Amino acid sequence: MNNISYSLRRLTMGILSGNPKEEPLHYGEVFSIWASEFAGNSMIAGYQTALNHAGDEDLKKLLVEAIEIGQQQKKQIEELLKENGIALPPTPPEPPEACLEDIPVGARILDPAIAAGMSADIAAGLVTCSQIMGTSIREDVAMMYGQFHAQKAALGAKVLRLNKEKGWLVPPPLHVNKHHDC
Repeated sequence: MNNISYSLRRLTMGILSGNPKEEPLHYGEVFSIWASEFAGNSMIAGYQTALNHAGDEDLKKLLVEAIEIGQQQKKQIEELLKENGIALPPTPPEPPEACLEDIPVGARILDPAIAAGMSADIAAGLVTCSQIMGTSIREDVAMMYGQFHAQKAALGAKVLRLNKEKGWLVPPPLHVNKHHDC
């Protein structure tokens, strides 16, 4: 048992020392990175579609920012996947641009719904980044998703501020601590 443990430790130290980019990804990292790319691709396409439906100029700016952040992250993830010989997930086609007035009123996605969807996407993205950071054994992967986490948190703060300013925020029941004088 001691010889097996010693051999395993020597093997692990040999593989997992030095330059992180030369270390192999473990299966969990591969799946998580690939799945985050797949979800990111869908989010970019969804925000491009939402941009066609958005009427509020501030919301449009945040959608453009979210698309740009997503495309930048996509580029980094694709580079990592390619470097490790992992096939890329499918990418939805870029939706065509449309004029808001050409979308029938009953078919439009309303600005509050777009902003709420962005909030939910960002919250899920923060959890995903944290999960990948927590399960990574490669420092470069953990650092990359730490960077993504920070970008998502900053964007999330902007979306929250927009939701509050526009009156779109639907808060859960609020707890008001009432003090009773007896």
